[in-house]
Amino acid sequence: ARDAMDALSDVLKAVRLDGAVYLNAEFTAPWCVRARFALMTAAGLPAAQGGAVAFFHFVLEGRCRMRLEAGGEAQEFGPGDMALVPHDDTHILGSDLQLAPLDATGMVKKPPPGELIELRHGGGGSTTRFVCGYLVCDRRMSRHLFNALPRMLRIPLGDTPGAEWIAELLRAGVKQTAASGPGSATVLAKLSELLVVEALRRYAASLPEGQGGWLAAVRDPQLGRALALMHGEPGRAWTVDDLARESALSRSALGERFAGLVGEPPMQYLTRWRLSLAAQSLRAGTEPIARIAEQVGYDSQAAFNRAFKREFGAPPAQWRRAAN
Repeated sequence: ARDAMDALSDVLKAVRLDGAVYLNAEFTAPWCVRARFALMTAAGLPAAQGGAVAFFHFVLEGRCRMRLEAGGEAQEFGPGDMALVPHDDTHILGSDLQLAPLDATGMVKKPPPGELIELRHGGGGSTTRFVCGYLVCDRRMSRHLFNALPRMLRIPLGDTPGAEWIAELLRAGVKQTAASGPGSATVLAKLSELLVVEALRRYAASLPEGQGGWLAAVRDPQLGRALALMHGEPGRAWTVDDLARESALSRSALGERFAGLVGEPPMQYLTRWRLSLAAQSLRAGTEPIARIAEQVGYDSQAAFNRAFKREFGAPPAQWRRAAN
């Protein structure tokens, strides 16, 4: 049986449009900077094209503090910690947040294609090193996941066996990128994705009992099972009865708990998931639309076209042209 947490990996695979580790930063105390993905496009990062941006900093060595510019509590970060800013809020990070923050954008120069931005700044005291990366996601596909996340979160990954090797690969990858072997940027992009998946798994596992939202549903043994089934076989002609039986719940209990946590009934969620997968396939290649419709559980291309237009505002062929 698929692990319920596979639903999280499934969603991240489907929502990912673009991802990269792009910055190798070394700061020495005292320092304080202001950062946001939108600001970094000036340094040569591709614009997000209206997508949702999850922005992260992964601390390799040293310590720093971070808070949202809009306010809220500052958090402390150390080696192995990830700071995740899932809604691209401007944030302040530094050894001393009382200092006037400098814009990170002004400190970086556009690197040669495929190479990391190197950033060194500060007063010469104790060193903090981290790598920064991002995932750009389609807002429609990612809303279940990202709406469930706070504006900023600290996820300790230093003691996670799964994350330890990713961190080691990141360290090695960052060094390698200096020598920029072919494909190193692609490897780092894949590592950034793995790191975010690992972080979100860790976050979901740490949610307190009684917490609502899609991630809480993923973690719930029975709802997680229903989600994993829908994600694993989206083309199957699922009914609420099938899902309830497989999840060891009554039909009414499944419907009620699912809608309570996820925010919509199981069949509506399944339709959106199928259409998200179809959108991903349309963007990724030239497979015939009728074949894509069939893969995601539609017997009739006309019914698929209608459902797709309702969800994405344009019929599949037009959407594919606009997306590529």
